[in-house]
Parts: sequence; C-alpha cells; structure tokens
Amino acid sequence: MYSQHKTKKMNTIENHKKAAAHLEEAAKSHHEAAKHEEAGNLDKAASSTIKAHGHSTIAAEAQREVLKSQAVKK
Repeated sequence: MYSQHKTKKMNTIENHKKAAAHLEEAAKSHHEAAKHEEAGNLDKAASSTIKAHGHSTIAAEAQREVLKSQAVKK
C-alpha cells in the first residue's frame, strides 16, 4: 500500500513539474510570437503561436492529472 501511495505521489510531483515546464515554454513562445508580429513576420508569429498552443495543451493535460490525483485523496 505504501509503495503504491509513493508511486502516485511521485507521478503527481512529475505532473506538477511537467505542467510548469510547458507553461514556461508556452510563455516564451508567446513572447516570440509578439516580437515576430511587431516585426511584421506573420509566418514566424503564427509558428510561435502554434508552438505556444502545443505547450499549453500539454500543460493542461498534466494539470488535469494532478487534479484527478488530488480529487481521489479527498
């Protein structure tokens, strides 16, 4: 039982870290998109926006896993 709890806790920690890392990458990509947009490089801005969306999506999935694991604890 203890081992199973420890494994779930480790998965939750990893999902927190995964969400944070992808949110940071999404923010960087949004900053890049803004710079490209200001410079008139619309193709590069679109590419950076798509990257940001991908990172946001992965972060949201990790956040969902954290919420599911914490809901089970209550």
